[in-house]
Amino acid sequence: MSNLTPASPLRDWLAHPAAGQILRGMPASQGQSEEALAPALGLSLEQLVEMSGGKFPAELVDVLVTAAATGEIPEGVPTTPPAAATSAAPQPGIEIGTPEPWTEHITPGRFDGQTVVVTGAASGIGRAVASRVVREGGRVIAVDVTGDKLATLAQELGEALAPVTADITEPSAADAVLAAAGGRVDALANVAGVMDDDAAVHEVDDTIWRRVMRINVDGPMFLMRAVVPGMLAAGGGRIVNIVSEAALRGSAAGAAYTTSKHALVGLTKSSAYQYAGTGVQVNAVAPGAVATGIQVPPGAPYGSARTAKMRVAIPGLARADELAASITFLLSRDAVNLNGVILPSDGGWSVA
Repeated sequence: MSNLTPASPLRDWLAHPAAGQILRGMPASQGQSEEALAPALGLSLEQLVEMSGGKFPAELVDVLVTAAATGEIPEGVPTTPPAAATSAAPQPGIEIGTPEPWTEHITPGRFDGQTVVVTGAASGIGRAVASRVVREGGRVIAVDVTGDKLATLAQELGEALAPVTADITEPSAADAVLAAAGGRVDALANVAGVMDDDAAVHEVDDTIWRRVMRINVDGPMFLMRAVVPGMLAAGGGRIVNIVSEAALRGSAAGAAYTTSKHALVGLTKSSAYQYAGTGVQVNAVAPGAVATGIQVPPGAPYGSARTAKMRVAIPGLARADELAASITFLLSRDAVNLNGVILPSDGGWSVA
C-alpha cells in the first residue's frame, strides 16, 4: 500500500509506477516533455492545485491517490512511462541526496516599533511578507484591491495589520496609505504586480501593455514618491521593489512584463543613487518561479512558444514564504550598507 498523500512532493509521486505515468502524461498531452515538471518537483499536489489556476485540477489528485493505492491506471487517462536515462544523469560514483526542506525561522522583535507598507498583501508573496513582518513585531499597512481577502488577513494577524483597500495605480491611494500609517513609514515593500501574456512586441495588446505598466511601474513610483519625504525627515527608511527574473534577462516573459520590470530596476537604481547617504536605502528582489497562483492571461502564440523553450531551465518553484525571507531581510535594519542591490531570489536561474 502506498504512503503517498496530497501533501507528498511531486518527486515522490513521479517515482510511483502508476501515478508517475499519469503525471508524465500531463505535459506529454500538451506537446511538452517530462522536463516541464522539473521546477515543481519539491511542491506537493496540494500546492500545485492551489497555484495552478485550474491547470492542475483537484479532481486529478483523487485519480492519483487512487492509482497510488491500487497500482492501477483508470481507463482514458493519458500516461507516459518514465524516460530512459540520459547523459545528463549524475556521473557514477557521485551521490546526490534530496535537498533538505527549508523551514521558516522567525526573528522575534526584528520590526519592533516599525511601520511597514506592503502592497499586494492579500495573497502570494505580499501576504507572506505581511505575515512575517507582523510575526516579527512590526505594524503592517496592507494594501490590495481585494478587500475581502484583506479582511481575512486582518482577522488572522490582528490589530498589528491595518488593511487599506486601494488601487495603487491611482495617486490618491498613496494618501490613504500615509493616513493609515499615521504619516510615519519605516519600510515599503512594492510587491503588487501583474503578468503579461508572453506577447512579443508585434503581438502586444494595448490594454495589457497599459495595465502592466500602470501596476508594475506607476504604482510603485506613486508610493515611493509618497513615503520618501517622511523617510528623509526621519533620517532613514528602506524600500524594496519586487522586480523579477524578467528584469535580468529577455527570455522570461513577454515584452510588456519584461519592459516593466526593467523599468522598475531603473527606478530602484536611480533612487538608490539619489538618496545615498541620507539613510534611505532602495533595493530590489528578483524572484524566479514562485508558487503563488498569480493569474496569467492566455499566452500569445508567437511569444509564449519562444519563452517556453527557456523555462525548462528553471531550477525549481519557490514558495511565497521563501521569497518573504529575502524581502524581509532587505526591509529590516539588518540590510545595513546595502543600497541599489538587485537580489536574485531564483534558486540560481539567473546564472544559467
